[in-house]
This record gives sequence, C-alpha cells and structure tokens, in this order.
Amino acid sequence: MLAAQGHDLVGEARLIDAMVGRGATILDAGCGPGRHCGYLHRAGHRVVGVDLDPALIAEAGRAEPGPIYVVGDLASYELPADAPQRFDAILCAGNVFGFLHPDTRRPVLAGFADRLADEGRAVVGFGAGRGYAFDDFFADVEAAGLAREQTFS
Repeated sequence: MLAAQGHDLVGEARLIDAMVGRGATILDAGCGPGRHCGYLHRAGHRVVGVDLDPALIAEAGRAEPGPIYVVGDLASYELPADAPQRFDAILCAGNVFGFLHPDTRRPVLAGFADRLADEGRAVVGFGAGRGYAFDDFFADVEAAGLAREQTFS
C-alpha cells in the first residue's frame, strides 16, 4: 500500500548498496519481513537478516527468498555456520533502537562493532522523540567502539 502511494520503502537499502562493492556481506539487524534483505540480495550481495519475531522471519523467508534469516535477539544471537560472520555493512533501519530495552542498546552496538569487517560500516536509523535522545545514542556508539562518520536527518 505504501509503495503504491509512492513511498520509498528501500531507501536505506539503496544507501547501503551504494556504499559497498558487489558481493558484499550485509547484516540487516531487525530485518522484519525482509524487504531490505530482498533488495540487497537481488543487487548481488550476501545478506543475513536477524529479527526477534519468528513470524516476521517466516514472512521474510516466504516473501524475500535468498538471504539467510535468523530468529534472534540483537543483544545475543548466533549465526549459522554457513552464514557470513563478519560484514562489510550492517543496516539497522526503521525504529529498531526505539524498541530495544535501554540496557541492551550498548551491547547491540558493541555486537555491531564485533561483526563489522575491517573498513565495514554500520548505518542505524531511528526517529527523534521515541525515548532515545540522539546525544545518548552517539555516546553509546562511542562506548561500543564505533565512530560516527556522518549524520543525516
């Protein structure tokens, strides 16, 4: 319905695609029904999607086959042996961080730092006014061992 109304549903995925070379390894953290995973897979990347909701992972596998999908908590998840373990890019789109318990935000970001390949980048998006101030997010980014390179609104 939103696509029919002209909304860009894969803008974040297009950004990631533009940032990496063909065949990159990409983690979609909080992948939901797999829309970004599918786009990136069709663009020629090795994609892994992780989401806490088994129903959304099942829908992702049905609607967007090709990527590897994993049910898991972003603060503590295991990837299957046949999945990439480190990533050229990590995408965490939508308002995933707004739904995380405050005590898990830094561990999730630290997990991103651990899973990024050398020279890898994480792109995290969420809206203002959702209980997680941007200054707090940037402090958590730094505490997790990541560096802020760019900020968009």
